[in-house]
Amino acid sequence: MAASAIPIVDFQKYGLNVADTTSVTDDILETTAKEIYDAFSTIGFLYLTNHGIEQRKVDAMFRVSKSFFDHPVEEKMKCVLDHRYGYHGYVALDSESLNFEGSVADLKEAFNFTPKDDGAWPADLPEFKSSFFSFFDDCIRLTERVLDVLSISLKLQDRNFLRDCHRQMGRKGNSTTLRSNYYPPLTGPVKPGQVRCGEHSDYGTVTLLFQDDIGGLEVMNTDDVYVPVNSVPGAIVVNIGDMMQRWTADKIRAAKHRVLIPESEVKKRQYRQSLAFFVNPDDDTIIKSLDGSNKYESISSLDYLEHKFHQIY
Repeated sequence: MAASAIPIVDFQKYGLNVADTTSVTDDILETTAKEIYDAFSTIGFLYLTNHGIEQRKVDAMFRVSKSFFDHPVEEKMKCVLDHRYGYHGYVALDSESLNFEGSVADLKEAFNFTPKDDGAWPADLPEFKSSFFSFFDDCIRLTERVLDVLSISLKLQDRNFLRDCHRQMGRKGNSTTLRSNYYPPLTGPVKPGQVRCGEHSDYGTVTLLFQDDIGGLEVMNTDDVYVPVNSVPGAIVVNIGDMMQRWTADKIRAAKHRVLIPESEVKKRQYRQSLAFFVNPDDDTIIKSLDGSNKYESISSLDYLEHKFHQIY
């Protein structure tokens, strides 16, 4: 199925290129909000174009991340993630399984970054740390605008509701995380049932995903059939997370997705990269049905995340 199976939303009129957001008319916001709602209430994924984050910054993040992942394992382990101290650090190959029903770990490595948590950085890559901080800030600014439009799409009386629930992004009291994913080349046999990234839905509000052109990401559509989320030049993939689905009492959808091992021998020998900005509400935000239906039990953002991370690790 073509990339057009995933809707494309042009964000040029409210993207980061728009210096004065107060100049954007209500009719433009409403039109964009409807496009976003239509995508999120069906397949749960969309491509966001003309968003304002320059491709050179994405490419630079991929380059500096690749430099880190090329390090020997013992060097990378000096930066290993320790959940006792937060979400920052290196996630080693074969150390997590996003499909908690399966027992086989995913064939990927990652580096997690959230500014609120202290953690180690590679000593010989000074640009690694500065790149993560800068890119995180860009993602926050874009996320705030996506949340504005999402609030409108949900017909919330307060257009700032979702933005206000994410005020602490990048600071203590919020667990929003930037993750650099690395899927190494496959040169030998893999374990039965092993994939690059197991079937799962994301946990938070929304995710901004920047991917290379290798491919492999698939999303389950409304017919419970997996379709490819192909690379669209210059576009960010945006998808809904579990907490947002709970918040809206299932009006919008946190779709399951996965990254399989390529069938092509040529592609198996290629590495794959992506950058995921996992957006979470402030830790003390209580996620309860916005329509008053109490479809799901109320839970704080932090409690929900800790429950999910316990299942993964």
